[in-house]
Amino acid sequence: MKGIRDFEGAVRTAEEWIDDLTKRLGWHDREKVYSAFTATLHALRDGLPAHEAVFLGDYLPIMLRGRYYEGWRLPKYSSFKSRDAVLERIREGVHHDPGIDAEQVARAVLAQLAERLPASELEDVKAVTPKALRSLWPA
Repeated sequence: MKGIRDFEGAVRTAEEWIDDLTKRLGWHDREKVYSAFTATLHALRDGLPAHEAVFLGDYLPIMLRGRYYEGWRLPKYSSFKSRDAVLERIREGVHHDPGIDAEQVARAVLAQLAERLPASELEDVKAVTPKALRSLWPA
Protein backbone atom coordinates (compact mmCIF):
# COMPACT_ATOMS: atom_id res chain seq x y z
CA MET A 1 0.00 0.00 0.00
CA LYS A 2 1.29 3.40 -0.94
CA GLY A 3 -0.47 5.68 1.47
CA ILE A 4 -3.49 6.56 3.48
CA ARG A 5 -5.80 6.44 0.44
CA ASP A 6 -4.77 2.86 -0.22
CA PHE A 7 -5.39 2.04 3.42
CA GLU A 8 -8.82 3.67 3.35
CA GLY A 9 -9.65 1.80 0.14
CA ALA A 10 -8.61 -1.49 1.74
CA VAL A 11 -10.86 -0.80 4.74
CA ARG A 12 -13.74 0.07 2.41
CA THR A 13 -13.29 -3.17 0.45
CA ALA A 14 -13.25 -5.26 3.64
CA GLU A 15 -16.40 -3.48 4.81
CA GLU A 16 -18.07 -4.26 1.48
CA TRP A 17 -17.34 -7.96 1.98
CA ILE A 18 -18.76 -7.88 5.52
CA ASP A 19 -21.80 -5.88 4.37
CA ASP A 20 -22.41 -8.42 1.60
CA LEU A 21 -22.26 -11.30 4.07
CA THR A 22 -24.50 -9.39 6.50
CA LYS A 23 -27.17 -9.24 3.78
CA ARG A 24 -26.68 -12.88 2.79
CA LEU A 25 -27.21 -14.00 6.37
CA GLY A 26 -29.95 -11.48 7.14
CA TRP A 27 -28.23 -10.47 10.35
CA HIS A 28 -27.80 -7.01 11.86
CA ASP A 29 -24.79 -7.59 14.11
CA ARG A 30 -21.66 -6.93 12.03
CA GLU A 31 -19.38 -8.20 14.83
CA LYS A 32 -21.18 -11.53 14.73
CA VAL A 33 -20.94 -11.59 10.93
CA TYR A 34 -17.21 -10.88 11.12
CA SER A 35 -16.70 -13.70 13.64
CA ALA A 36 -18.74 -16.10 11.50
CA PHE A 37 -16.81 -15.09 8.37
CA THR A 38 -13.48 -15.62 10.11
CA ALA A 39 -14.51 -18.97 11.60
CA THR A 40 -15.61 -20.26 8.21
CA LEU A 41 -12.47 -19.04 6.46
CA HIS A 42 -10.34 -20.75 9.12
CA ALA A 43 -12.28 -23.99 8.71
CA LEU A 44 -11.81 -23.83 4.93
CA ARG A 45 -8.15 -22.81 5.19
CA ASP A 46 -7.33 -25.63 7.59
CA GLY A 47 -8.96 -28.18 5.32
CA LEU A 48 -7.05 -27.17 2.20
CA PRO A 49 -3.56 -28.22 1.16
CA ALA A 50 -1.13 -25.47 2.20
CA HIS A 51 -0.38 -24.26 -1.34
CA GLU A 52 -4.09 -23.91 -2.15
CA ALA A 53 -4.76 -22.13 1.16
CA VAL A 54 -2.11 -19.59 0.19
CA PHE A 55 -3.58 -19.12 -3.31
CA LEU A 56 -7.02 -18.55 -1.78
CA GLY A 57 -5.56 -16.01 0.65
CA ASP A 58 -4.20 -14.01 -2.26
CA TYR A 59 -7.76 -13.26 -3.42
CA LEU A 60 -9.05 -11.96 -0.09
CA PRO A 61 -9.14 -8.24 0.59
CA ILE A 62 -5.92 -7.21 2.30
CA MET A 63 -7.69 -6.18 5.53
CA LEU A 64 -9.35 -9.61 5.79
CA ARG A 65 -6.29 -11.55 4.70
CA GLY A 66 -4.57 -10.97 8.04
CA ARG A 67 -7.47 -12.59 9.89
CA TYR A 68 -7.41 -15.46 7.41
CA TYR A 69 -3.78 -16.23 8.25
CA GLU A 70 -4.07 -15.51 11.97
CA GLY A 71 -3.03 -18.56 14.00
CA TRP A 72 -2.30 -20.67 10.93
CA ARG A 73 0.28 -23.43 11.11
CA LEU A 74 1.19 -25.46 8.07
CA PRO A 75 -0.88 -28.61 8.33
CA LYS A 76 0.47 -32.07 7.57
CA TYR A 77 -3.00 -33.22 6.56
CA SER A 78 -6.58 -32.01 6.66
CA SER A 79 -7.86 -31.78 10.19
CA PHE A 80 -11.47 -32.45 9.17
CA LYS A 81 -12.73 -35.98 8.81
CA SER A 82 -16.45 -35.17 8.83
CA ARG A 83 -18.95 -32.47 8.02
CA ASP A 84 -19.83 -32.29 11.71
CA ALA A 85 -16.19 -31.50 12.54
CA VAL A 86 -16.20 -28.61 10.05
CA LEU A 87 -19.44 -27.21 11.43
CA GLU A 88 -18.19 -27.60 15.00
CA ARG A 89 -15.11 -25.57 14.07
CA ILE A 90 -17.41 -22.79 12.87
CA ARG A 91 -19.52 -23.04 16.05
CA GLU A 92 -16.37 -22.70 18.15
CA GLY A 93 -15.41 -19.60 16.16
CA VAL A 94 -18.71 -17.95 17.07
CA HIS A 95 -18.50 -19.05 20.71
CA HIS A 96 -21.28 -21.64 20.39
CA ASP A 97 -23.87 -18.90 19.95
CA PRO A 98 -27.17 -20.84 19.84
CA GLY A 99 -28.64 -18.33 17.39
CA ILE A 100 -26.12 -19.20 14.70
CA ASP A 101 -26.66 -22.02 12.23
CA ALA A 102 -23.13 -23.09 11.27
CA GLU A 103 -24.26 -24.71 8.04
CA GLN A 104 -26.09 -21.55 6.96
CA VAL A 105 -22.95 -19.54 7.72
CA ALA A 106 -20.70 -21.94 5.79
CA ARG A 107 -22.99 -21.90 2.76
CA ALA A 108 -23.21 -18.08 2.79
CA VAL A 109 -19.44 -17.56 3.06
CA LEU A 110 -18.69 -20.15 0.38
CA ALA A 111 -21.32 -18.58 -1.91
CA GLN A 112 -19.68 -15.22 -1.37
CA LEU A 113 -16.28 -16.66 -2.26
CA ALA A 114 -17.77 -18.39 -5.29
CA GLU A 115 -19.02 -15.04 -6.60
CA ARG A 116 -15.81 -13.15 -5.91
CA LEU A 117 -13.05 -15.57 -6.87
CA PRO A 118 -11.89 -15.95 -10.45
CA ALA A 119 -13.50 -19.06 -11.97
CA SER A 120 -10.17 -20.88 -12.35
CA GLU A 121 -9.21 -20.33 -8.70
CA LEU A 122 -12.68 -21.30 -7.52
CA GLU A 123 -12.48 -24.60 -9.40
CA ASP A 124 -9.01 -25.28 -7.97
CA VAL A 125 -10.21 -24.62 -4.41
CA LYS A 126 -13.36 -26.69 -4.82
CA ALA A 127 -11.38 -29.59 -6.26
CA VAL A 128 -9.15 -29.86 -3.18
CA THR A 129 -11.76 -28.96 -0.57
CA PRO A 130 -12.16 -31.93 1.79
CA LYS A 131 -15.24 -34.03 1.10
CA ALA A 132 -16.58 -33.01 4.51
CA LEU A 133 -16.86 -29.42 3.26
CA ARG A 134 -17.28 -29.83 -0.49
CA SER A 135 -21.06 -30.24 -0.41
CA LEU A 136 -21.42 -26.80 1.20
CA TRP A 137 -20.17 -24.99 -1.92
CA PRO A 138 -22.93 -23.67 -4.19
CA ALA A 139 -23.70 -25.86 -7.20
